[in-house]
Amino acid sequence: MGSMKEEERKTTGWAARDPSGILSPYTFTLRKTGAEDVLIKVICCGVCHTDVHQIKNDLGMSNYPMVPGHEVVGEVVEVGSDVSKFNVGDTVGVGLLVGCCNSCRPCEAEVEQYCNKKIWSYNDVYTDGKPTQGGFSTSMVVHQKFVVKIPQGLSPEQAAPLLCAGVTVYSPLSHFGLKKNGLKGAIVGLGGVGHMGVLIAKAMGHHVTVISSSDKKRYEAMNVLGADEYLVSSDTAKIQASVDSFDYIIDTVPANHPLDEYLSLLKLDGKLILLGVINTPLQFISPLLMGGRKTITGTFIGSMKEIEELLEFCKEKDVKSTVEIVKMDYINTAMERVAKNDVRYRFVVDVAGSKLEDE
Repeated sequence: MGSMKEEERKTTGWAARDPSGILSPYTFTLRKTGAEDVLIKVICCGVCHTDVHQIKNDLGMSNYPMVPGHEVVGEVVEVGSDVSKFNVGDTVGVGLLVGCCNSCRPCEAEVEQYCNKKIWSYNDVYTDGKPTQGGFSTSMVVHQKFVVKIPQGLSPEQAAPLLCAGVTVYSPLSHFGLKKNGLKGAIVGLGGVGHMGVLIAKAMGHHVTVISSSDKKRYEAMNVLGADEYLVSSDTAKIQASVDSFDYIIDTVPANHPLDEYLSLLKLDGKLILLGVINTPLQFISPLLMGGRKTITGTFIGSMKEIEELLEFCKEKDVKSTVEIVKMDYINTAMERVAKNDVRYRFVVDVAGSKLEDE
């Protein structure tokens, strides 16, 4: 085992300096490391739509300079004296969180993503008072609780999207008892999260329908991702023919839209699971819920335990997401394309193979 030094280290990443969201090389100091910390050399990092919102201050909470990236895969290069889960040379992952209070009800229930004092992997402040910075950098220091081992046989570029997009879909399927074979489900929206939903649900043995606003993704949904059916939301006749069809619907659309249509498609006790971040009120008529004992619910990413389960599941079932691998010098173009939904279906930045020198 490598020994962890109680000293600060310099590392280089690509940071946004202001709400323009333009990323450029930035050298910063890694926080002091402790007995339960792991020093990780970053191999690659996925690009999430949340990264776009954060670098552009769309949520009004951004702090600069900001190094984004929260689907991080890397190699352990040093471990603290009390680290028991990892060894030097392990391939590991880091997701959206790097800290929590460890004492509240969610933390005690091992669903730390619902902790009110959770610490984000970037654009946050760590317990030492220093800003957290993400995976678009050469190195990270992370507490072992928020590090997961990547199973052998699962490549870094395939593992990265599972750490956010993948577990965001897996968590509700697991929590609500929807992992069993033979269920009939629908995925609304075929972006980064939606495409993972199709792959994971199919691997669980579900009959999967993609619901989209147009016909343009039909071929990819059915012939590339393996969906069983494809519905265009404006096709009233086919929507009507699908009433009372689904055990669950996973809605990944991050914009305001009517829910009544989707509620009508659910069976008795069916669940409409909202995963898209929508900051305006949604509307529906209550009889659609009451008449079928249906539920509108939502979940947020997933726990560390669920991430570990998902990684093993995807290795066992050979689940492979569709990724586009880019170098760091392409990141600003990649961000623009993510904002326009012009990616099939996840960018993964080859950090280790990129030049990250500061200006």
